Amino acid sequence: MTDTATPLTIAVLGAGNIGSPLGRHWLAAGHRVTFGSRTPDRLASFIEPLGDRARATTYAEAVDASDVVLLSVPHPALGDLLDRLADQLAGKTVIDATSPIGVSEDGLFVSQLGPGVTQGTWTAERLPSSSVARAFTHFPDELLWSRGTQQPHFWGMGTASDDPAAQQVTETLVHDAGFVPVHLGGLGESAAVDPGGALFGYVSTPAGLRAAAGLAVAGTVAVAG
Repeated sequence: MTDTATPLTIAVLGAGNIGSPLGRHWLAAGHRVTFGSRTPDRLASFIEPLGDRARATTYAEAVDASDVVLLSVPHPALGDLLDRLADQLAGKTVIDATSPIGVSEDGLFVSQLGPGVTQGTWTAERLPSSSVARAFTHFPDELLWSRGTQQPHFWGMGTASDDPAAQQVTETLVHDAGFVPVHLGGLGESAAVDPGGALFGYVSTPAGLRAAAGLAVAGTVAVAG
């Protein structure tokens, strides 16, 4: 059961490689999860064993039923989805776990948004009435379930938000997924978790994430040579 006094109602938009394991983590922690999909009927076999706190429906109905929304659709579909749901997302905490992945000519991951724009600021601009946070974007999706269950609260997860309340909710859900939140700062400071950033694809302890992101590592003791 979650440490949260009142379980959260969460919409997971996109029940793929990110949304599915996170939804399962949150159900195990005692939350209520509605999986939003273009074709919710196709999720029947996935939903059935998850219990009565899980259901599948359309994107719009999932948002209406929830206070917290996880964006985990493929990035090419995100802009159109936000255009359609912006009014319904007003007043809600929105955790963006999408990645604008591109590949440079020399074979390196890069953000398709260009310099000076993070995915977090891109989403916040489209959702001016929502509280936007970033999380679950740099961690390899195939490890979200195994690392969160087999080694709970060992691995770090980078987070960012401009809103303290949204950051608190995000950190709760990172914890309830089995990870340790590492706050990187505001959305404009979250380039480290975007494609090509210092933490993208990086798996480490909380101290390792802080060091890789250039943040102070709490508790570090210098050893004399």
